Amino acid sequence: MSTQAASVRLLRDLIALPSVNPAFHADTSLSGEHRVAGYLEGAARKAGLDTELQEVAPGRSNLLVRLSPANEVRHRVLLAPHMDTVGEPNYPAQLKPSVRDGRVYGRGACDTKGSVAAYFQTLLNLAKKGARPAHTEVTFVGLVDEENMQLGSRYFAKHGSKADLAIVGEPTRLEVVTAHKGDVWLQLRAVGRAAHGATPHLGENAVTEMARIVLALEEDYAETLAARAAHPLLGRPTVNVGRIAGGRQPNIVPAECVIAIDRRTLPGETEAGVRQEIAALLKKKGLKAGFDNLRTAPCEPLETDASLPAVRALTRAAGRRRTIGVHYFTDAAPIAAGGTPSVVFGPGDIAQAHTDCEWIAILEKFLRSLD
Repeated sequence: MSTQAASVRLLRDLIALPSVNPAFHADTSLSGEHRVAGYLEGAARKAGLDTELQEVAPGRSNLLVRLSPANEVRHRVLLAPHMDTVGEPNYPAQLKPSVRDGRVYGRGACDTKGSVAAYFQTLLNLAKKGARPAHTEVTFVGLVDEENMQLGSRYFAKHGSKADLAIVGEPTRLEVVTAHKGDVWLQLRAVGRAAHGATPHLGENAVTEMARIVLALEEDYAETLAARAAHPLLGRPTVNVGRIAGGRQPNIVPAECVIAIDRRTLPGETEAGVRQEIAALLKKKGLKAGFDNLRTAPCEPLETDASLPAVRALTRAAGRRRTIGVHYFTDAAPIAAGGTPSVVFGPGDIAQAHTDCEWIAILEKFLRSLD
């Protein structure tokens, strides 16, 4: 069986295994990464590869599969896609993989079971042929919880081994990504005073206050960000008000209104700095709101030196002349923060991720090992 055919078969098997992130699906028969991890662990052991389960949370473990070199270890490379997927009301229907028109369809096809299949099949092929790298140890790291709080990559960064390079699997169309934006999620809360809807002058309308805050963010703050110097790969920072909720019924002056905002950050920006910027803007406008953080850990930007030898080797192997930046957040940032230079690279297009008919094209070439 060809590498391509084996990878497609593996991908179809992985799609059929439910692995929706538990944060998005309460049904334990569909949620959790353990089915994918168990399937891959069994295949790795059959091929004679060393395996390890790294418990991150109860019932959720990163899977480590190690391919040792033929000689002494001089270099270490991590292949690190995530095993969880998003879910939606028709999620069970997405568990039936299909192949048509040169594409594989199904939940996780490109985000990121396509990367899992390409990376993992490469290790299996090398192990079966005995053609191990001369001096490079390659470790497959199947990560949990990327779609929610990145618990898997954060845990691995603290407790896993360091390497010369981590290649984080995401659908980049086989472009090598050395920079991506960070992400700050904040909730702002405006507090007013309730009153009868027939006498609104006796209350303080929190929705009205929040409406002014939204305009300040979407207009004044957004314009300030757009006027800043652009990062060569990432452009400028952005802000988006993604959710608003306030009031109980039409005949009551609302005493509270909350919004949730998404602020994409550039290298050098911090969560504390973002909070200070917004607080200063509201003070200048005479507006008041309390702040709540919607994440338990910061999502920092990624910026990896494209001139590092391992990054240059991957860029050449991928047939690229330069690296690129992307706007979304990945597991690469936590791993890089733990001391391993990280890039993002994998088959598929991010435009297909999380869609109702997610798919990935069947490519003639898959990731090849580095040495």
